[in-house]
Amino acid sequence: MTLRIRLIIVLSIFSAALGGDVAAGPYTEWQSGPPHDANFFPIAVWLQNPGKADKYKQAGINTYVGLWRGPTDKQLAELRQAGMKVICHQNKAGLEHADDSTIIGWMHGDEPDNAQSLGKGKGYGPPILPEKIVNDYHKIRKVDPTRPVLLNLGQGVAWDGWHGRGVRKNHPEDYPEYIKGCDIASFDIYPAVHSKPEVAGNLWYVAKGVERLVRWTEGKKAVWNCIECTRIHNPQTKATPHQVRCEVWMSLIHGSMGLIYFVHEWEPRFNESALLSDPEMLSAVTKINRQIIELAPVLNSPIIRDTADVSSSNESVPVATMVKKHEGATYLFAVAMREGKTTATFDLQKLQGRTTIEVIGENRTIAVKNGVFQDIFEAWDVHIYRVQDTKS
Repeated sequence: MTLRIRLIIVLSIFSAALGGDVAAGPYTEWQSGPPHDANFFPIAVWLQNPGKADKYKQAGINTYVGLWRGPTDKQLAELRQAGMKVICHQNKAGLEHADDSTIIGWMHGDEPDNAQSLGKGKGYGPPILPEKIVNDYHKIRKVDPTRPVLLNLGQGVAWDGWHGRGVRKNHPEDYPEYIKGCDIASFDIYPAVHSKPEVAGNLWYVAKGVERLVRWTEGKKAVWNCIECTRIHNPQTKATPHQVRCEVWMSLIHGSMGLIYFVHEWEPRFNESALLSDPEMLSAVTKINRQIIELAPVLNSPIIRDTADVSSSNESVPVATMVKKHEGATYLFAVAMREGKTTATFDLQKLQGRTTIEVIGENRTIAVKNGVFQDIFEAWDVHIYRVQDTKS
């Protein structure tokens, strides 16, 4: 029996004994991986200048993913000074700092599942084969088995019709093979700024991709995903703060255990750190991140299955939910999965009698009768509910 399996069994028994009220992140098997502290939830930014780490830390970001032509000694020193963690390539400089707790993971090259450039003006060839990713993974793990390996995949995870996969368009069966080559499976899709009508504005593609990765990994690996918050390549539109919040909580409710903000922007001009240049979005992202940090022990606790039912008055706007327990309270996370208004009816089966439920961050409560209550969801709304368990 491996150490990982023994640990999972112990945590499962411990969790069951306490009614699922144990916060334990998915990184305990890696001695030098992400912090094991239940108060740590990975909130990352993609490929940013370490000189801006202090600004990102103020926004609630605790991890860098990717370093331009790095890691280098200077980049790692800057991140260490800022108290920022990093997942980076396993190059010479990275291995020379293998005893540095700043590095919490290694990574593959980005989006190997997409068609690969053959060089300037030469077009694109097929994606990198899953077999190569798996072989590279074993090489990385052989050099350093104390840190997890992250693989970030493209939008084909959520959208089978993504033409950027070239000859492997409409081949979702590739993905269970790709993720055999990682410990953290991640992907990106940006529906708010998407150029294709099939995806544009359909924020639920983010949740679909997360849900698929959770299924393809059989829930045995950590799943992360990227979140849009700039125009990227779209000069006409970008996600609103409300949409960003929805994408974040759609992700978490469907099983994501780590977020990576994509903050680059090419239109109307290139800006590597466009989030930092957008006061309204930066304020909104900071608020979202602070709530995640506050709820980290809850988010790191096990999902409680078969304890809540939900129905929507508007069948075209389903509501997705997740239930967790922590320190004597039950938490119900809920998000509207389509753009439209609905009234959701929730039935928390283990709540009896009359009580009230707190709506976190909204300064209101809702009356509950025998575990049943209702709430209104406007387009892309998120509500988080908490009810203190009564002693038997």
